[in-house]
Amino acid sequence: RISQEFVLGIGGVRAVRALGYSPAVWHMNEGHSAFLGLERVREYVQSSNLSFQDAVELVRASSIFTTHTPVPAGNDSFDFQLVEKFFWQYWGQLGINRDQFIGFARQEMPWGGQQYSMTVLALRLSGYANGVSKLHGEVSRQMWQFLYPGTPVAQVPIGHVTNGVHSKTWLQPELRDLYNKYLQADWLEEIDARATWNTDTIPDNELWSAHQVRKSKMVEFARTRMKRQYMRFGEGPTKLNKAASYLNPNALIIGFARRFATYKRATLLFRDEERLRRILNNPERPVQFVFSGKAHPADEPGKGLIQHVYHMSQRPEFEGKILFIENYDMNVARHLVSGVDVWLNNPRRPHEASGTSGQKAALNGIPNFSVLDGWWVEGYDGSNGWSIGEEREYKDENTQDEADMLSLYTTLEGEIIPLFFERDTNGIPHGWVQVMKNAIRTCAPEYSMRRMLVDYVNQLYAPAMQSGTRFAANQFELAREINAWKSGVRQRWGSIHIEANTENGAQLTVGESVSVNARAWLNGIPESSIAVEAVYGATNGKGEVTEVEVVPLGKIGQEQDALLYKGNLTLNQSGRFALGVRMRPNHSAMINPYEMGLMRWA
Repeated sequence: RISQEFVLGIGGVRAVRALGYSPAVWHMNEGHSAFLGLERVREYVQSSNLSFQDAVELVRASSIFTTHTPVPAGNDSFDFQLVEKFFWQYWGQLGINRDQFIGFARQEMPWGGQQYSMTVLALRLSGYANGVSKLHGEVSRQMWQFLYPGTPVAQVPIGHVTNGVHSKTWLQPELRDLYNKYLQADWLEEIDARATWNTDTIPDNELWSAHQVRKSKMVEFARTRMKRQYMRFGEGPTKLNKAASYLNPNALIIGFARRFATYKRATLLFRDEERLRRILNNPERPVQFVFSGKAHPADEPGKGLIQHVYHMSQRPEFEGKILFIENYDMNVARHLVSGVDVWLNNPRRPHEASGTSGQKAALNGIPNFSVLDGWWVEGYDGSNGWSIGEEREYKDENTQDEADMLSLYTTLEGEIIPLFFERDTNGIPHGWVQVMKNAIRTCAPEYSMRRMLVDYVNQLYAPAMQSGTRFAANQFELAREINAWKSGVRQRWGSIHIEANTENGAQLTVGESVSVNARAWLNGIPESSIAVEAVYGATNGKGEVTEVEVVPLGKIGQEQDALLYKGNLTLNQSGRFALGVRMRPNHSAMINPYEMGLMRWA
């Protein structure tokens, strides 16, 4: 793994250089490529006479890091001895020693001990960082808060850009023809106005008919694949003939296809076998499931989940009603995300960073039935699909699994199945079709790669290009300046001090102001290098501030060697609030005001 990442990061930079490119912005997509930041630092140290820290500031200004998973296994880290094996000749080229090199990416591991973390390295070398959904941004800020001591979780400098899918790749021709016929001419290009995606203009019977065509193709595809699988297993004519009649095109068919990681809980549905048996064997309202996916070759628990699904599919009461399609790839995915009736996703919240299979399904008019995790927290509005479970934490995983399983069955039996089988005299389920239309209108434009790239450009690429240009101008003048300034602040930070008090009582009425006073001792740090702020916000049940508000305090005088500050804040809503006063470093060239991870609280 470290060999691969050495080649990807360091070799990647050298390959780009050999091709004659000089990028203005470098994007580390997950920590696997984080060594590219070190290689760029090495270039500047070797060719431009910059110190290691000068070069770090320069590289940070034009670097972006996207983290993709909160699961520990997805954030690579290495033993120090392994790092030494590969880099013992390298850190000298950076102008630092072994301890400095190791310390730059050191992380205390959850299981004990310390390792060299690729995610820590990427965050240290990136002025811009993001998760891949709103919730994942929140989870990432919690995960990596330790790099920014004293900083409220909400202010940890990691944002988010929610993933999207490439519409032209995943939209099937039957649906494309309908959209061309009934939506505005520029529907594929539009990402902002849902009015452009006014799916109510599509007649119910035509949308349902297009879906039935896709469903028939999926059923035939699944039967063919199952027959091929049985032939490979050496099955005889009886089993092969059965495969030709698997899946009922008139049944409610639910799809589940993705990587079989344990947190995705592929077998959650099987926790109540008796209830599942009743649902799948109801002749009046038949329900069936199609599974597909792969596990990492080294993920034995993940492979065990696949075995469990397959064994369930071979039981007499479930045969032909639960299918597992082998060799999951884009072709399998394309048939499933456009041909099933419902797309199921039940990860253990909040481990799903984003997920995109459900976005592909919604693009083709397939409603999602999902845990409120990843992108679905943002996409779900109550009319475009169904949710599983609650947005809450549980005391243990078994309790969470039990609660989510009960929610899954209750919604499936009480809402999804009745709505699907409620038909008019022509066999059209108008209520169901309306959910399909809502899914298309609300999800297709918003969760497209086009929207995602616009967000990356506006939030990350353009700002990184601008700051990278500023830091490199005039022989890297700003990079040298900001490094010298940070060094001076860090040297004196341990001896600064702040005290604060409020003039009003602990209880206020809505709209009433509270005055905040502070006294600060700066230990030689210039006044201009410090921001004094009142920080407040509503608290949750655990006493955490959920939405942080900041009010700058202005200097009003000096008393001996203490500077005096004062400010007023007004509460505009009721509830329980927390209030604190802090000092933090302040410089106009900082990419993010909290990037230094230095806070001093009163």
